[in-house]
Amino acid sequence: MNQPFKVVIPARYASTRLHGKPLLNIAGKPMIAHVCERAKLAGAEDIVVATDDTRIFDTVTDLGIKAVMTREDHQSGTERIAEVAGICGWQAHDIIVNLQGDEPLIPPDYIREVAFALAGQSQAGIATLAANIVDSAEIFNANAVKVVLDKNNYALYFSRAPIPWERANFSTKGGTPTGAIPYLRHIGMYAYTVAFLNRYCSWQASPLEAVESLEQLRILWHGDKVLVKVVDKTPEAGVDTQEDLLRVERVLLSL
Repeated sequence: MNQPFKVVIPARYASTRLHGKPLLNIAGKPMIAHVCERAKLAGAEDIVVATDDTRIFDTVTDLGIKAVMTREDHQSGTERIAEVAGICGWQAHDIIVNLQGDEPLIPPDYIREVAFALAGQSQAGIATLAANIVDSAEIFNANAVKVVLDKNNYALYFSRAPIPWERANFSTKGGTPTGAIPYLRHIGMYAYTVAFLNRYCSWQASPLEAVESLEQLRILWHGDKVLVKVVDKTPEAGVDTQEDLLRVERVLLSL
């Protein structure tokens, strides 16, 4: 279902590893400009950068892209996006894709796919992405978040642990999966309805998300469904370090 969708790009100036990250130059333009271009290529009807810093606000508006100033006290990007929806006066049924401001290589197709997946069903107010894990070592990597789905592609659970646990094959130090079931890595891009965002912001944090340090577990804890669209492969990693910045620039200059 090709329903129109909006993209909100949270962009904070403060970063423990790369200060002013959204404004860092990559291949001749600030990183945030590359991310906005991905959203345009995806066909978003509205693109808004959400920031709490005037330097990012001014840079984005000078590029002809809409930006809004949001509060500094948000606990998560989801809460920041909910504030944007209220500022912009968006309707309960409107679909918003949360696109991180440090993902200049995200495939535009993925932005479309997560929005269209959400629009094509009625059980969940949120959709996200996952991809098959091809390197078995990744199953045991706590930085790679795994997700297990039901038969209709709704999430049963997200974890940093190897799930599902193949009891007959895995030891505490590792193992070899049988291939009987695909292992899926969660890709942290979300599409939500405005109604879902408002509901989410009314919920208390859950013990599960505190233990795993995974915000999405709040949704399952409170009994809502999360639709998961499985895509071809995990996208290129975003920018967290100076090495990442150089890697992304090499890729963009090669296009």
